[in-house]
Amino acid sequence: MFDYIGDRLSNAIKNIKGMGKITEENISDALREIRMALLEADVNYQVVKEFIANIKEKALGAEVSKSLKPDELFIKLVKDELVELLGGDYVPLETSKNPTLLMLVGLQGSGKTTTAGKLANFLRKKHAKSPLLVACDIYRPAAIEQLKTIGNSLNIPVFSKDSTKVLEIVKEALLFAKENKNDYIIIDTAGRLQIDEQLMQELKDIENEVKPDEVILVIDAMMGQDAINVITGFNDSLNLTGTILTKLDGNTKGGVALSIRHLTHIPIKFVGDSEKLDGLSEFYPERMADRILDMGDILAIASKVEDMMSEEEAYDTARKMKKGEFNLEDFLNTLKQIKKLGPLENILKMLPQARKMGLNNVNIDPKDMAHIEAIILSMTPYERKHPEILKATRKQRIAKGSGRSVEEVNRLLKQFEEMKKMMKMMASGNMKMPF
Repeated sequence: MFDYIGDRLSNAIKNIKGMGKITEENISDALREIRMALLEADVNYQVVKEFIANIKEKALGAEVSKSLKPDELFIKLVKDELVELLGGDYVPLETSKNPTLLMLVGLQGSGKTTTAGKLANFLRKKHAKSPLLVACDIYRPAAIEQLKTIGNSLNIPVFSKDSTKVLEIVKEALLFAKENKNDYIIIDTAGRLQIDEQLMQELKDIENEVKPDEVILVIDAMMGQDAINVITGFNDSLNLTGTILTKLDGNTKGGVALSIRHLTHIPIKFVGDSEKLDGLSEFYPERMADRILDMGDILAIASKVEDMMSEEEAYDTARKMKKGEFNLEDFLNTLKQIKKLGPLENILKMLPQARKMGLNNVNIDPKDMAHIEAIILSMTPYERKHPEILKATRKQRIAKGSGRSVEEVNRLLKQFEEMKKMMKMMASGNMKMPF
């Protein structure tokens, strides 16, 4: 999502590398480049104006410490302003009440119904909740069936009723939740192609009647600056407690994420980062700023991985990486875990300096993963643990056994060695970062 902004910001920062000190003259080109990058990415003009002014003021008034070079200080100032722009502190979802009532609202086509399923899945996994999905979109054809299909695939109950009275559906859903010990209720409301009086009145009636703990607006991140008008329109009628940005894995420049909090004061609580039903991530402003500046998001990777392996397995893998003992047997086991995380290219984008290494544009064919597995499985257990013994005759046998070529075997071994070096650097904290 943020590749465009990130690339432009990186180019801008290059302009002041090697400078002995920060002056108004030597940061002017960098600030101009940053301004253009943000404007072209659909960031609101007023937001851009304040962002540039803040960086300039802080850069010219900053004392450069001995531990930071001028360009490193400049990057730090840009990051700090990005974090502030994105909301500063992480704002968690309300989960302490039993039951907790959450109402999802949004325009038609924003991905609201799918997001309801993702949110229920997240709450069950992360907070051990027993969620109930409530189908209140009684106008869109097949909306209720869509929610039921999502609920069935996740084994999460869906309450629906053949009624045209939304309040009646919600009240009966609350009784159902109490009887069945569902402690988190997610109401999937109706949407419209645009904000209108009938839609808002229906949502206000639900809000006034059941007093939801969270009223979350689902916004399509590809809307651009129109998203601000949509948020304002909903917030004028409802007490919004947060937003969820969907389709961040799509072809969007990301300007809406950089404008929402500053202009509306409503926090972004989640982002949809894949079409799968586990493709929902909590929104951490600092971690998102790191991703924009190509510093990676190792914590996000760790969060995805923690559900896939035990603490003991994770510790053992980290120990092997740090000592350089990570072998092809470990790699094979890790591949099997990675396949559960979704598309590998989404994980690669979170690595530090992913754009610099060209990992942000990598497209990985699932067949390639299968080929790698076939090659490793064609090795003996001893060969997997000691790949350094793999010479010509062994490689030929492995290639024949896996149905791949010797060139592919060589390529895998070379990439594995390079990956081991990078893993060891990351695990040891020696991966060079921008500051």
